[in-house]
Amino acid sequence: MHTGRRRYSLAALRSLIALRREQAYFRFELKRMATDNPHLIDDIGLTKEEVEAEIAKLPFWQR
Repeated sequence: MHTGRRRYSLAALRSLIALRREQAYFRFELKRMATDNPHLIDDIGLTKEEVEAEIAKLPFWQR
């Protein structure tokens, strides 16, 4: 009988955790760049709105 739950391997779980950490680090560094060197945002090809949307994905204690 299938309960509708997915089963993940340990390797897939580790990969997912690593991906989430990379995303969190990117957002944290993006926030730091936006406050310390806002002129660099244009250099990486993002708009101010895109940066704000990514920063909004950070946990509230890191915003």
